[in-house]
Amino acid sequence: MARNKQVILRDYVRGVPKESDMIVLSSDNKSSVVALPQGSNAVVVKNLYLSCDPYMRLLMTKSTLTVLNSYSPGSVITGHGVAKVMDSGHPKFETGDFVWGITGWEEYSLITTPETLFKIEHTDDVVPLHYYTGILGLAGMTAYIGFYKIGSPKKGEHVFVSAASGAVGQLVGQFAKLMGCYVVGSASTKEKVINLQLYILFQFFLAQQGIFY
Repeated sequence: MARNKQVILRDYVRGVPKESDMIVLSSDNKSSVVALPQGSNAVVVKNLYLSCDPYMRLLMTKSTLTVLNSYSPGSVITGHGVAKVMDSGHPKFETGDFVWGITGWEEYSLITTPETLFKIEHTDDVVPLHYYTGILGLAGMTAYIGFYKIGSPKKGEHVFVSAASGAVGQLVGQFAKLMGCYVVGSASTKEKVINLQLYILFQFFLAQQGIFY
């Protein structure tokens, strides 16, 4: 059992999200206590890293689309993250395991569908755990599959990357350069383009060293 600190969506967001659209419940709030129900196959995790992704803005608006499960006002914001299992009723996970997947924006989360989590099979000294919010997480999988499996370009071909300053786009740009493609990227503002140019130079240097961040 652990007391918690949670980021709660106060109400549906209009326009650019503001700090006032959310509220932080402190750890002394009795409703934030996290415990594993007896006989449950759920897991309790301590969240270590959380990813703030663009799609989350869509979930902050009430939607009638069945493909989007909007956040509910008064509930914890959820997203991708890396966590450590603190207690488990599921045979696949043991206390001390590291996992990544959908979790809450809170210190501790009760995951009632642990089969949606991915177990991390190595220690932090092999690959930093925060990589699972980027290159080894949702953005990395999307970029890798989209580029190598669906796009399947060849060395010397031209590759155009839209939203190249985003989490997925900047990885696709790196993959394309490493393959020897001619890469063109676009972004929505001049500031993003300038930042992207500097970022890609830095990332390409790291990639040549075998480092992805």
